[in-house]
Amino acid sequence: MILHLGIMRIRLARGKAGKAPDAVTLCRPTRRIPASRVLPSLVVLLATVAGTLLAVSPALAAYRVEVEAPDPLKDILQEHLDLVRYRERTDLTDDQFAYMVETVGDQVRQFAATEGWFDPQTTARVEGSGDKRVVHISVDPGARTLIRDVNVSVDGPAATRSPRQVADLVKNWGLPAGHAFRQGDWDKAKEDALVSLQSDTYYGAKLEESQARILADEQAADLTARYDSGPAYRMGPLVVEGARRYPERIVRNVNRLGVGEPYHVERLLDLQRAVQNQPYYSNVQVDLGEAAPDDDGQDDTVTAPVVVRVREYPPHRITSGVGYNTDTGAQVEGRYSYYNMFNRAWVLDSQARIEQKRQYGFLELAMPPDSRTYRNSVYGSYDHTRDLENTDTTSWRGGLRRSRSLDRIDTTLSLDFFYDSLEPYGQPRQLSRALVPQYAWTRRNVDNEIFPRRGNVINTQVGAAVEGILTDQSFARFYGRIRQYIPVRSRDLVLARLEVGANLTSGGASGIPASLRFRAGGTDSVRGYDYQSIGTRQGNSVLPAKYLVTGSLEYQYWFKPDWGAAVFWDAGTATDDLDGVRIYHGIGVGARWRSPVGPVQLDIGYGIQQQQFRPHISLGVAF
Repeated sequence: MILHLGIMRIRLARGKAGKAPDAVTLCRPTRRIPASRVLPSLVVLLATVAGTLLAVSPALAAYRVEVEAPDPLKDILQEHLDLVRYRERTDLTDDQFAYMVETVGDQVRQFAATEGWFDPQTTARVEGSGDKRVVHISVDPGARTLIRDVNVSVDGPAATRSPRQVADLVKNWGLPAGHAFRQGDWDKAKEDALVSLQSDTYYGAKLEESQARILADEQAADLTARYDSGPAYRMGPLVVEGARRYPERIVRNVNRLGVGEPYHVERLLDLQRAVQNQPYYSNVQVDLGEAAPDDDGQDDTVTAPVVVRVREYPPHRITSGVGYNTDTGAQVEGRYSYYNMFNRAWVLDSQARIEQKRQYGFLELAMPPDSRTYRNSVYGSYDHTRDLENTDTTSWRGGLRRSRSLDRIDTTLSLDFFYDSLEPYGQPRQLSRALVPQYAWTRRNVDNEIFPRRGNVINTQVGAAVEGILTDQSFARFYGRIRQYIPVRSRDLVLARLEVGANLTSGGASGIPASLRFRAGGTDSVRGYDYQSIGTRQGNSVLPAKYLVTGSLEYQYWFKPDWGAAVFWDAGTATDDLDGVRIYHGIGVGARWRSPVGPVQLDIGYGIQQQQFRPHISLGVAF
């Protein structure tokens, strides 16, 4: 049987909702191909089973396959060719092996077409016998097909209501003329353009028609994609689903969407983040409901309710974890939360952490967010560190907080009372107290909260205390920290950090609570030095100081998606006297692992001033 192939049209099945069937048209000169050569590779598997059952010929040993082809195509062939996939099978018959060698050219042609090569020439030869056989496959892909013409259009209300959005869609088309045709790039370009429409105003946009017309003789491809924007969407009233234990007003109070505002996916994501930030919900989904035409008598705009589906945590929640870092040693921690105190959705949160050199406890009672999304709470904490640079520190803290989380920004206004005990080795204990109104502002503008590669995290704090008002010494306190992530190439990363702190006061530092002063050194400070070993030296002890500045530059080389290496330089100091200040420097290398439970960091730092090597390890596991 002979097949006459002139113009072959391949239609792909409908994909995601809203996408029309795709069409790829391949134009090449008529050629004769035996039907047996276009049978699907499934025949190989069926033949393997049949050959095993019927034992028509003796089984052969395994063989090796060597592929010679351009790198992008070589990787695909080495993973997907039947000859490669079955090379470890020892039960293949002579006929099955010969069939795979005979039809390898057809498989190469199928895979090469996805990378833009539509007329490859393939040769296959077998050397040796038995388990010494080697199959040599050589592929000359020929000229790669390039995009010659692109025709992208948008029908519907967007064409007249949003001409700039349509122009941007066409301008930002992901597979422009002159680029090599790849099936993956073609699919991505269509999907990205559809998402750009669906994300801004035209929620119901569809891909009506698409076609890639391949002219193999000319190594050219003509692309056509036509979209229907559908009506412009506006956001309607809020609908909350799944709220049973906790009142709906929690969701409504953090909702900043206005009824009637134009639809934009980022606004829905902002709402989703705001709801997810509340401690009551394990999962949050925000989407538009069924749309209804507007009352203006036109059909180019519709209004759809905003539907928030929540899955609630049970009222009791217990979590725990273990970890280790070289600063404070091994640790174990536990947390218990009750989310419905007084049947009013007040949250009782308790935490305890025990480390080799530190013990910490925390208790808070917080109200649900009010109509302006603020959460009010009262809290207390205990923090004790022992034998850190021959110094023991105990800090009791309590106060009132008013905090709010909006998008990527957290703000907190608090009134905190500190009562600290600082006990240097062999010296009298120093007691200090302060009542401190404070304001804190944090912005997390990163592409990934757990494993960021781009963006920054900024934290600032400002506070003050007045002597005589539950305070031993007047002072103003300022603190700021920025961590900047800069991507390099496809995987690598530059990490820059700057940290500055100051306590402004007319006297010495002894009257300021130790937990409000500063020390440097350790894993997240100046590596190459012991944890909190940089400060004001008094006898054999290192005491916290009034001023702090640290900085770091780190280059991370990721040789695999989850494994990397780093080189770094750290510098900084903590001091009571800015005149003649001494800056400590540390350099080193490290390993990085993006583990399933979070980042793991192992560093070896060299402290230049102290001429010492120090390991720095940070890892943790939550349950």
